[in-house]
Amino acid sequence: MKAALRLVVPVIAALALGGLAPAAASADPLLDVDLDLDLSLLGGGRTHEANLSGPNEVPGPGDPDGVGYAKVVVHRDQVCVALLVRRVDAPTAAHIHRGRIGQAGPVEVTLPAPTSGSVSGCVDVDRDLAQELRRNPGRFYVNVHNAAYPNGAVRGQLRS
Repeated sequence: MKAALRLVVPVIAALALGGLAPAAASADPLLDVDLDLDLSLLGGGRTHEANLSGPNEVPGPGDPDGVGYAKVVVHRDQVCVALLVRRVDAPTAAHIHRGRIGQAGPVEVTLPAPTSGSVSGCVDVDRDLAQELRRNPGRFYVNVHNAAYPNGAVRGQLRS
């Protein structure tokens, strides 16, 4: 489930040049970027998004002014992610957890950590988990951890 990470170089280059979140997806000026990465072009897949913030972290506290955005594309046996965070200390880990809004839950997918503020990549996952992520994204959330907030600096619920 947490198999080899394969970086997607064109997506990383796009992140470095222009940011990540589509302007319509965020009310935070730090995330207002006119670039909509379509990771589904990497071979199909179902796209989900999450707006991340410190106050969303459960159990809190998360970083009170931390924000972020995740675009997750779920394929048959792989999850690809483009992840951006701002106003948080250096991230040490990122995950997709099982859990509804207001609930903490177990790690289901280990994602690449956005150690420089943004990252993208793909990880292999079990097909049953991929199917559940595709059909029921609201049962999962993305969060990013750092040394100051080891239980989670920012979190956001996945949505279609």
